[in-house]
Amino acid sequence: MNKNINIALVGNPNSGKSSLFNALTGLNQQVGNFPGVTVDKKTGQCQISENLTATLIDLPGTYSLYPKRSDEWVAYKVLLQQDEDIKPDMVVLVADASNLKRNLLFCSQIIDLKIPVVMALSMTDLAKNKGTEIDISGLERELGVPVVNINPRKNKGIPSLKKVIEQTFNSNFTSPREFIDNASLAEKPIEELKSLLPGISDYTALHYLINHSHFKLGESLQKRMLEIEEGSGFNSTKTQAEEIMQRYGRIKYIMGQTVVEADPLQRTLFTEKLDNILLHRKWGYLILLAVLFLLFQSVFWIAQFPMDAIEWSFGKLSGALGDLLPATWWSDLFINGVVAGLSGILIFIPQIMILFGLITLLEDTGYMARISFLTDKLMRSVGLNGKSVMPMISGLACAVPAIMSARNIENRKERLLTIMVTPLMSCSARLPVYTILIALVVPSKLYFGFLSMQGLVMMALYLLGTIMALLVSFVMRWFIDIKERSFFILELPVYRSPRWKNALTTMVEKAKIFVFQAGKIIMVISLLLWVLSSYGPPSKMSAVATRYEQLIQNNPNQQKELNKKRQMELLENSFAGILGKAIEPAIRPLGYDWKIGIALITSFAAREVFVGTMATLYSVGDDADDNNNTLRQKMSAAVRADGTKVYNLATGLSLLVFYVLAMQCMSTLAIVKRETRSWKWPAIQLAYMTALAYFLSWITYLIFS
Repeated sequence: MNKNINIALVGNPNSGKSSLFNALTGLNQQVGNFPGVTVDKKTGQCQISENLTATLIDLPGTYSLYPKRSDEWVAYKVLLQQDEDIKPDMVVLVADASNLKRNLLFCSQIIDLKIPVVMALSMTDLAKNKGTEIDISGLERELGVPVVNINPRKNKGIPSLKKVIEQTFNSNFTSPREFIDNASLAEKPIEELKSLLPGISDYTALHYLINHSHFKLGESLQKRMLEIEEGSGFNSTKTQAEEIMQRYGRIKYIMGQTVVEADPLQRTLFTEKLDNILLHRKWGYLILLAVLFLLFQSVFWIAQFPMDAIEWSFGKLSGALGDLLPATWWSDLFINGVVAGLSGILIFIPQIMILFGLITLLEDTGYMARISFLTDKLMRSVGLNGKSVMPMISGLACAVPAIMSARNIENRKERLLTIMVTPLMSCSARLPVYTILIALVVPSKLYFGFLSMQGLVMMALYLLGTIMALLVSFVMRWFIDIKERSFFILELPVYRSPRWKNALTTMVEKAKIFVFQAGKIIMVISLLLWVLSSYGPPSKMSAVATRYEQLIQNNPNQQKELNKKRQMELLENSFAGILGKAIEPAIRPLGYDWKIGIALITSFAAREVFVGTMATLYSVGDDADDNNNTLRQKMSAAVRADGTKVYNLATGLSLLVFYVLAMQCMSTLAIVKRETRSWKWPAIQLAYMTALAYFLSWITYLIFS
């Protein structure tokens, strides 16, 4: 008979817990939210043995059983059996062998809860590099729980861990002796509380005394606990301090018995030497700018070749289909709706894959955490802290998960400020817009043989978003009336060689997300736009058609030119044209025409829809016999009524600035509402970003006109 058990996966941050979760569960994962809090709940299925299946719950990383942040409270309540949905049968505790002393504090607290525990010792290779040797059998003896050496990054030790989990489950787990004498910390109140709740450990009783007001208990039980607490003169702060001192005393003894460490004065780690350079007060910032510069140069340079190939292929395909298919409404829908929309999706896959691949490599090497440390001083000067950097950098990928990752910021004001400014960071959805507009208005020149002007402009757009985020935070901090002290504590991981397989997997996954999530929106809007662009009020459309039929009959030599004018006039009188014309007066000061106006409206669903909209509008509006088959060629050839180019330098730069700063993503607004639990903040965000985008786009157009 196959049994299923619940296993809580716990550990300090950066201990390798997530890597172990991925190694055990593979693709059998689900991500949700813990009820009532905006903290991710990752669960997954794992086959432990032929007769045993486990549901793994990856709990948020925490340093001890004294929670401060909302994610730490989630882990705490699960371990104290106070979560209504999750009741773990066993705990797998991941401990970092290279920082064993710090990890043993949390481990000892878990052991004293009297829950079946298996310790998974990770990063032993890093410990060896530091000159640290660990006696695993001795550690098992001192702790009283099984210890398994693992390396989830290389999939080592996983079978042994599964075997130990099964043995621990089947052997009727016997609690080891208490790590410290918990009863001595508050002997009388612990005894009284255990009489109310028989069966709990001394250490569990201690936590009930400290945090019972956060637990879901009956009113009479809460009242009785309060009486015990007050009657015995229980001091929670003093008790916690005494407990930690006792634990570190025992940990020092265990470390002396089981761990041999190299003399720190005789060994300077490679990580420390590298940090002296990368975290230098002056050179560190220059290196950071150089890394970002190379990142965006690579996005343009490497992606240029596959993008040109995709664009050329779709241009040829559209032309061939136009010659092959009959001139009917359905062929027009297929070529100018489906094929045009598909080209607007696939052409940007190379850039998205390269950007995410490079960011993943930076995370894997440990440099991303250094960016947080390096920029903490700058962040504090504008009302944020170093932890705000990670959500903001994540915003380069997508604002939605970036905003959710701000949950790790303990200070409520800094968290709210981070949420409010993160959408100003240029996400990957803006990348297609940047690419098409930069290619249209910025010359493809190389300076010194390797510096691309287009890459420099791309980097400038990302820097503009970052600078505006800092300025907005600086201003907004004076209007958010939340007074709360802030601390910045960050563990810097050691430098490691990147996992190329992990980067490749991320690239493929992000491309799939773009195609199947953003792509669906782009295709639907492309088809809707084809309908709106092909049809209009019958009286107006028929009047245009009749007038041009008469003109062609009277001027057969001008048929090609008249056909082109007819297509454009039909588009202007279509439903899409009427909508664009309606908002044109408001956007004309920015240098935009009615077609760009339509794109601004449709791209509110998702920023990348701008390109699909342009592909549909210009495919419908252009003559089928035109030799300009690619979208860039069609947009480059577009002219106004007075014969001037639509996409000149002033209009192009104005539009780029608008898309850097405007809030054009419904999903982002929805997630801000969810995270702040109010429509007030997303409304403020939409208003200030729209006003900022309009004003600076107008200034840009005036400067370059």
